[in-house]
Amino acid sequence: MAVVTISRQIASLGDEVSALVAKKLDYKFVGRKDVENKIVELGFPPEKLNKYDEKIPGFFASLAKDRDEYLDYLQTAILEFASENNCVIVGRGSFIILSDLANHLSFRFVSPEGERIARIKELKGFDDKKALKYLQAEDKKRLGFHKSFFNYQVDNPELYHAVINTGLFDIDSASQMIADAVKKTISPKEEVEGCRRVEELLICQRIVNMLILEYNLSINFLRATVKNGKVTLHGIADSSAIVERALVITQAELPEYNVVSAINVVQDFKAYQ
Repeated sequence: MAVVTISRQIASLGDEVSALVAKKLDYKFVGRKDVENKIVELGFPPEKLNKYDEKIPGFFASLAKDRDEYLDYLQTAILEFASENNCVIVGRGSFIILSDLANHLSFRFVSPEGERIARIKELKGFDDKKALKYLQAEDKKRLGFHKSFFNYQVDNPELYHAVINTGLFDIDSASQMIADAVKKTISPKEEVEGCRRVEELLICQRIVNMLILEYNLSINFLRATVKNGKVTLHGIADSSAIVERALVITQAELPEYNVVSAINVVQDFKAYQ
């Protein structure tokens, strides 16, 4: 019926509520390890995950091609999970990646700082000072991850269908609110539209992956969009020959679509050192 995405502050019980939502709806639960395993399964080197996974990339890491490859694999992983429908996906910018879907509902979990510190102390065995430092560092990482990869302020409440404070609602109450919202909000028509849209997004993402990761075409910031039977390639390249090759490959892969370019050609453009 629906795809539910969850954003959460550290120690806000987001993972616990999400797992219970999935159980109540009989949906697939997609947590951190599931996404990591899918990214690696798709081809991203496991030893490089720690540079990027829900973290702020360091200065040099943010300039490396690995950074864009990680994003391509991440988006593919989230879209593949969403294409199965009836799932609850936690974190990794999934609420942004899937924002186009008619059958998508997004929620964010927050909690008072004092309660979050108490949970961290219990979980990690930290004292007050160390727990606060850990909380602030984790919040900074998550804010930086979403800003770096998606240019979104993750704590903006306008990005979500609802923000739930687990300092006011316990795990069962919070999960029940979401389960009820899913059942009452998503119509069969929206489900059909959402399934169609996620397939279009997957087509676009797989084309991007093919051009960059298999054919090694030097097109920076490459993305593809589809609308009304037309696939448009976007990005920056340093020669028209590369653009033409991308068009030929894409048209051969997607003969049922009209493929056009919106790629800017900038001579001597170098995004990476």
